[in-house]
Amino acid sequence: MKNYTTILILLAVIIGCSSSSKTILQQTDNNQIATNSPHPLNKENMKLGAFSVSLNVKDINASKQFYENLGFTVFAGDLKKNYLIMKNEGTLIGLFQGMFESNILTFNPGWDENAQAVDPFDDVRAIQRELKEKGVEFATQADESTTGPASFVITDPDGNVILVDQHR
Repeated sequence: MKNYTTILILLAVIIGCSSSSKTILQQTDNNQIATNSPHPLNKENMKLGAFSVSLNVKDINASKQFYENLGFTVFAGDLKKNYLIMKNEGTLIGLFQGMFESNILTFNPGWDENAQAVDPFDDVRAIQRELKEKGVEFATQADESTTGPASFVITDPDGNVILVDQHR
């Protein structure tokens, strides 16, 4: 029960972020975040693509049923391989049993929330180079000598794992 409460809180934060962030941006001058951030938002922010939360679940069937009760439907994945991508409107949640240790915030450059190609988009290697210039540390890195699909993993200051995973 405690895990489901945590997940519901996480969902509420994610769903609420898109509308509240629009309000914050509308109320600020010079496209700066209201908290007086020294980093103004540029008109050309990184294009990180589709966003989803990848959840480490104990019982994928129980989690599937739970999210179906919340109005999510299976969008992709393979139950026999212990992973599903669930969707409710523009919100994506990945359910992964036994694949990783903790929940992961996932971005997919080049894709929208329907796994459709978007153009233009920022290549994962370009995003990685920009983050390196800003001093971000990497758990894993994309091979910058390649093109096409690649990924990297970073961790935010609170220990949240972020996967930037380009499929095209």
